[in-house]
Amino acid sequence: MAKTKTVYFCQQCGFESAKWLGRCPSCGEWNTFVEEVVSKGGGAAYGDVFSSGKAVAQRVDEISFEQQPRLNIENGEVNRLLGGGLVTGSLVLIGGEPGIGKSTLSLQLALHAPSLKTLYVAGEESAQQIKLRADRLRGDGRNCYILGETCLENILAQAQQLQPRFMVIDSIQTLFSERVESSAGSISQIRECAAQLLKFAKQTGIPIFIIGHITKDGSIAGPKVLEHIVDVVLQFEGDGHHAYRLLRSIKNRFGSTAEIGIFEMLGSGLREVSNPSEILITQHDSALSGIAVAATLDGIRPLLIETQALVSSAAYGTPQRSATGFDVRRMNMLLAVLEKRAGFKLAIKDVFLNMAGGLKVVDPAVDLAVVTAILSSNFDIPIPSRYCFAAEVGLSGEIRPVARIDQRIAEAEKTGFERIFISRYNQKGLPPTKSMEIIAVSKMDELLRAVFRNEKG
Repeated sequence: MAKTKTVYFCQQCGFESAKWLGRCPSCGEWNTFVEEVVSKGGGAAYGDVFSSGKAVAQRVDEISFEQQPRLNIENGEVNRLLGGGLVTGSLVLIGGEPGIGKSTLSLQLALHAPSLKTLYVAGEESAQQIKLRADRLRGDGRNCYILGETCLENILAQAQQLQPRFMVIDSIQTLFSERVESSAGSISQIRECAAQLLKFAKQTGIPIFIIGHITKDGSIAGPKVLEHIVDVVLQFEGDGHHAYRLLRSIKNRFGSTAEIGIFEMLGSGLREVSNPSEILITQHDSALSGIAVAATLDGIRPLLIETQALVSSAAYGTPQRSATGFDVRRMNMLLAVLEKRAGFKLAIKDVFLNMAGGLKVVDPAVDLAVVTAILSSNFDIPIPSRYCFAAEVGLSGEIRPVARIDQRIAEAEKTGFERIFISRYNQKGLPPTKSMEIIAVSKMDELLRAVFRNEKG
């Protein structure tokens, strides 16, 4: 009978200790250590997952390699995010907030790829609940198999017998292995189950999607080794009050991490958004002040997003500052630049800022659109709907250049904009445009004359 030992794990980061500690020395959190019984020698550790006999060192030019075709899972956004398709034998982790659409996306991938035999392991829901969701998603379920099981050994035995082309685990926190004497969702169980799934994927060539929960601070629950052991980490983001969802690649061993996928949540499932710029720009019946369009980049994907600002007199004496989808500290910095460098008295006014569509924007190229929208609301002068902006604003009031300006200009021209305002230092090497005028500015007064001169009459 194998000997057992008791260890303490930090529930926040997975740090292991031989005794209980009040504060975790790894992540600094208090009262997060729990006692777990670990079977000594009962399971494979993370380091010896692939150990089978003695390994022999090889020269790089002696290693034989055959390019394996990627699996097409019939979803353009996910295929592009993975680097062109799903690599055989890969382990993909999907994290996100509860109710964001992780299970919906995973089941939709399984149903809408009828050419791939899929095994969907449901540890949180019954087969009847999965059936109700499948009927709502309106997919082809003839080649999709549902398994309601949480024991890892039974799951791997079923997969070995069924031989699917694709597997989905929903979720890793519900699985448990009989080789570890602790409850499901504990650090030991998550680490052991992830290691065994990785070993199974590499030996059989079956790609596996793992759904993982996240903690209250937004990180994926479980030890960091869970993120290190998998090949791809995808993060599902979005606001539950808006229809749009962003799928980001945090880690990808087979492609770029600069790609994002955009979806719209509908009653029939997640719809791919191939041209998000047209959706993120609101169509108005009449010209409104305080609205400017920014040409931004999320990863390597150009987006045109509507920036909305409202400037009004402070009703209660103390000015309010609020920003949705934009860093409020950066907005305060831009307001200070407008007051110090351009002479606008905004310290006694309320300023509210919103990024349309519920998206969070961190690209500094949005600065120029934010400043223009604030001034438009302050003057109560509408900005022409065919104008867009792409530049950073410095502390001295200068208009600074941004990266990949040619992609931003091409996206704006494709969407139908007539003018784009950029930094004067971004003019070198720009390709010629057919139907759009490029306005280069270097200071705030140049921007004001170029945007608001004609509107004032």
